[in-house]
Amino acid sequence: MTAPLSNVERLRLLYDPNYVGHVGTLNGGAPVQVCMESRMLNDQSGTGVATYARVLADCLAAAGAEPLILDDGRQFDPHPRSRVARWLSAARGSGRTAVAVEPSATPAPTQWIARDIFKEAQVFFNIHGRPLPVTFDRPPEVMHWTYPTPIYVVGAKNLYTVHDLIPLAHPHLTPIPTTRHRSILRGIADQAHSIVTVSETVRQLVIEHLGLSPERVTNTYQAIETPLQSDPPLPSDLRSGRYFFFCGRVERRKNLARLARALAESRSNLPLVIVGPAVDGEEELEAILRASPNVRRIAWVPRNELIGLMRRARALLFPSLAEGFGLPIVEAMTLGCPVLTSSKGAAAEIAGKAAMLVDPFDAAALAEAISRLDQDDALCMRLRAAGFSRGRRFTPELYARRLRALYASALASGATGASG
Repeated sequence: MTAPLSNVERLRLLYDPNYVGHVGTLNGGAPVQVCMESRMLNDQSGTGVATYARVLADCLAAAGAEPLILDDGRQFDPHPRSRVARWLSAARGSGRTAVAVEPSATPAPTQWIARDIFKEAQVFFNIHGRPLPVTFDRPPEVMHWTYPTPIYVVGAKNLYTVHDLIPLAHPHLTPIPTTRHRSILRGIADQAHSIVTVSETVRQLVIEHLGLSPERVTNTYQAIETPLQSDPPLPSDLRSGRYFFFCGRVERRKNLARLARALAESRSNLPLVIVGPAVDGEEELEAILRASPNVRRIAWVPRNELIGLMRRARALLFPSLAEGFGLPIVEAMTLGCPVLTSSKGAAAEIAGKAAMLVDPFDAAALAEAISRLDQDDALCMRLRAAGFSRGRRFTPELYARRLRALYASALASGATGASG
């Protein structure tokens, strides 16, 4: 157990990138046991949430933690249960038990298996209106959920990551049902030691919409990993520095239809390369993009090719209508790619003064900003230098320190949850 942190020490450790500080020795020098769920770790889609989970896992050792995994057992039993079997199990109303499986090779983390638990938790919540309890034979000290999943580990400090509050704050921008999502968030808040966010914007929204005390909501931001590499060759029709770039899910909240119109109005001859998966329900948007002049649509490229495309772009164009963090903003900055993004919400917070900030609803302002990026080499050089500096706020080293402060605070408190 570590001594409680003072409020000043805790805040400076979390938010001041120049402060070193000292959080004491966790568990008398032993690593704190931090368990993560495998659902997002096994997600190979490259989404921001999947990236968050992977980088979090990579930073645990530097945060003074021993990583553990809660798994749904698909790798051991590839035959999923039927919906009826899942419903019958959830309908009983009792919790689940996770069984320990020692790693087959070191240094792989110890895993606990609860078959089909992530899907069953959704059914359990639909039936009972509360998160599914899961019991470990040796519960971890901290359960760090990487997504607001309606499950809690009995006897652990449950920390839930809320990446954004778009379903509540901007329901017209997402197909996620607002009422159910709010119910899940309130249900996990009843069991949570802390809600973890990735920006101060989302932290304030969580406090406002869920009525939680500020002490129970912690913003740790997140880390960015853009490794040095020998970039693969560009597609034959692209030249370094002579195209604009966007990456992410192709959905309405990314503001891509307005961006395509602004590109046409800017009179720039540079193409806009859009890399990201198609999203169900966004067929009209896809049709608009494919019919837009100077827009090149690519569904997916390997990670090393994505980094290469971003590094050599004239600028990242990311005027999103709503974000929780805006991962491509910082990725582009760390790669030396100038950034244009929204002047509102989390995107503006994360970008700071290191990007061109534009009202995302103003197509004329977007067109003017694109034209400036096309023509003004000095502007791009200033943005590139400012981006490098801004990106240093989101290194794995700083993130590990914030995690260490988060876990120290959790261990220093007595209760394992916050019921009611």
